[in-house]
Amino acid sequence: MITVTLVRDKNKAITGFAISGHAKTAPHGQDIVCAGISALAQSAIMGIERHLGRDIDFGQDDDGITMRLIGQPDSLTGAILETMLLGLNEIAKLYPKSVRITDHRR
Repeated sequence: MITVTLVRDKNKAITGFAISGHAKTAPHGQDIVCAGISALAQSAIMGIERHLGRDIDFGQDDDGITMRLIGQPDSLTGAILETMLLGLNEIAKLYPKSVRITDHRR
């Protein structure tokens, strides 16, 4: 199962996320669930870092991806991260046994 953990601040703005695990809906390299989630996460990271020019703390290994905003979230980072979440939620609806999304507030 893929686990998506969102971290939000006291104002409910997303400040980071961690995605780990595998959907196991197809052989490695052919799993559309893993590919979709990975594409959404990587697009959000690139949008925040390259397009908006924001500083982030980013990590990636064989088990997953983590991202944390260095500065305060704003409407632009929020738009990117909430749009990512919309896509993740749609995938989770289609594959509820393969994707779990949780929110943590700080």
